[in-house]
Amino acid sequence: QVQLVESGGGLVQPGGSLRLSCVVSGLTSAFSQYRFFWVRQPPGKGLEWVSEIGASGTGRYYADSVSGRFAVSRDNARNTIYLQMTSLKVEDTAVYYCARDREGTLRGQGTQVTVSS
Repeated sequence: QVQLVESGGGLVQPGGSLRLSCVVSGLTSAFSQYRFFWVRQPPGKGLEWVSEIGASGTGRYYADSVSGRFAVSRDNARNTIYLQMTSLKVEDTAVYYCARDREGTLRGQGTQVTVSS
């Protein structure tokens, strides 16, 4: 059974930075063969796609709202996905999930990111 465990969220002031991590286990094939996604759910809203990274780090894509501020990466030796978030805005406040699909159907328990002064 695939498990995704996110960490690294917290409270940060506008303009600040955070790095989220997601450790993945239970895959049937090598971690490096899978594409992974970050999605988020702002308060009172639905899930929205944030970023994705292809197998072995190829094919990195970002939502327009985070492009230039967020960077996705992976460490295949550690079965871990990262999301480096900089220049955070109040509107980035959300629960962030790593997921096996763009819609977030298969996702972890999430980590809360709150951007507030």
